[in-house]
Amino acid sequence: GNTAICLNLVMDELKSAGIETEYIWMGMDKIQGCISCYRCVENQDKRCSFKTDKLNEYLEKMLNADGIILGSPTYFADTTTRMKALIERAGLVSKVNDSLLKHKVGAAVVSVRRAGATHVFSSINYFFLINQMFVVGSSYWNLGVNPHVMDPEKIMEDKEGIATFQNLGKNRIIN
Repeated sequence: GNTAICLNLVMDELKSAGIETEYIWMGMDKIQGCISCYRCVENQDKRCSFKTDKLNEYLEKMLNADGIILGSPTYFADTTTRMKALIERAGLVSKVNDSLLKHKVGAAVVSVRRAGATHVFSSINYFFLINQMFVVGSSYWNLGVNPHVMDPEKIMEDKEGIATFQNLGKNRIIN
């Protein structure tokens, strides 16, 4: 969809600079939100105690990466529920295990039909910042606008958005 197109614009720039990338789509995966059980505090094993979904698999990928790009469409002026669950649980596990994500670099990529994207952009960046990560910017907020949401290819008509994502990739999430 729209977010995948935006993410691929950034990843194409990274790949052209010789930077290895991996695209992970959470798509239809069911990811439980954090319930503040604090077992991650007790266990100190760099994992969420819930083992019924893919959160720990996603967290492991983030821990092994030098840079993290999180992308979300805008649903009712917010991230998707899956992205929110990832932010909550990965964020808490990181924080209580000596800031596991500290000094990694991150960037937010957001798609939107009309409004609410800056809230999504902020939510993802707050996750990066509370985890002491370095946030990479671009020539504008990393937003792709497509009023024709049912036709994802029309996001390519957002020339400023395309340039923003290409510049984000050129700003080298990782050196």
